[in-house]
Formats: sequence, structure tokens, C-alpha cells
Amino acid sequence: MRDIDRIVIHCTATKEGVDHSVEQVRDWHVNGRGFRDIGYHFFIRLDGTIDKGRPIEQAGAHAKGYNKHSIGVVYVGGLDSYGKPKDTRTVAQVHALRRCVETLKVIYGDVEVLGHRDLSVDLNGDGMISANEWMKACPCFDVKTEL
Repeated sequence: MRDIDRIVIHCTATKEGVDHSVEQVRDWHVNGRGFRDIGYHFFIRLDGTIDKGRPIEQAGAHAKGYNKHSIGVVYVGGLDSYGKPKDTRTVAQVHALRRCVETLKVIYGDVEVLGHRDLSVDLNGDGMISANEWMKACPCFDVKTEL
């Protein structure tokens, strides 16, 4: 079993209200980006269904420099109808995401839970990752205060 020290939350960066499947995103990653599998370990659809992605025994391909010891969880959405970052999670996705994280914490213990954007570099050295320092807005909500 891999040593896990964090759970990284992502969004698919797809438009609000448009559902996608784990198979579609796997295709984007394998055929579009050259990955050997989908980059995430868990995938949350609009209706709250949690699908398995990449086997958890394998390092993900979701957060460069952090994949070896992390689990990647993604929810469908993250963009408004104009393609701008927005927290688009449905009520079902909010509940499913909490349930998924709580289950993983039971299995892996006291792990850090953060959003992909929280892995950005602290450019001004103040010890915090501010919105102006985010490499991307993903997952479009504040994971540290919500999960």
C-alpha cells in the first residue's frame, strides 16, 4: 500500500450542469494527454455517484509533484456557462465529496485535505496561497474551510 499524506480535490473544469462520465475523462487523459489511465482515483458525477478511477494502489496523475503520496478526487463541473471558474457542485456532489473524504480519512488517518489550487507556489512568501497566486482556480471552492 502507498503511504498517503494528502487528499487533493479537483474539478473537471467543465461547464455547469453538463454531466460527464469517468470513461469520458479517462479518454481525455489517455488519448488527449498521453496518461496511462485517468489521473484521479475517485470521480463524483452530478447525481453524487462516486466512481472509481485509477486504482488507489497506483500514484495518480492529478497534482504534479504530489502524486506519489496523495489521492486525487474530482467532481464534474467547476465552470459557469461562460467557461469562468465557479463552484458548480450540486447538493448531491457536496454530500458525496464529504462522504468520500470522510471514508478516506478513516482508512488513511490524519491526512491533509486540500484543493489543487492550494498546491500553488507562495509567490510573495507570506505563508499563504492567495487567490492571485493560484496556478488555477480548481476546485473553485475553499476546501480547507469546507472539508
